[in-house]
Amino acid sequence: MTLFTILLSAILVNNFVLVRFLGICPFMGVSKQVDSAIGMGLATTFVMVVAAALTWIIQWFILEPFGLPFLQNMSFILVIAAMVQLVEMFLHKTSPALYRAMGIFLPLITTNCAILGFAIMAVQNSYNFIETVI
Repeated sequence: MTLFTILLSAILVNNFVLVRFLGICPFMGVSKQVDSAIGMGLATTFVMVVAAALTWIIQWFILEPFGLPFLQNMSFILVIAAMVQLVEMFLHKTSPALYRAMGIFLPLITTNCAILGFAIMAVQNSYNFIETVI
């Protein structure tokens, strides 16, 4: 699969919110204001990309070699929670207005099933690192 087809597939064919209906609660809750919706989208996308990269590394360099695949969900959730905390601290420092506008939905990125779902699906589909990040 070429990188272009993966990108096209992710945007149009396998879009987590529009096709798989994963992560729709924050999408519906924050989309009343354009600025908040864009901020939430960017924050979620950032967390998803970085968490996917980190979870891929954890899966293939820690969990699999040491025979610990049963710790997959817990370790993936911990990585996602840490990334959300970093985003929350960054927004609090750089854009207090956006931080307040996003309200409770910002920490709820941690429980967004789209992020965890993608990390698990990337492992199940045996994507390489580049495919996982893109």
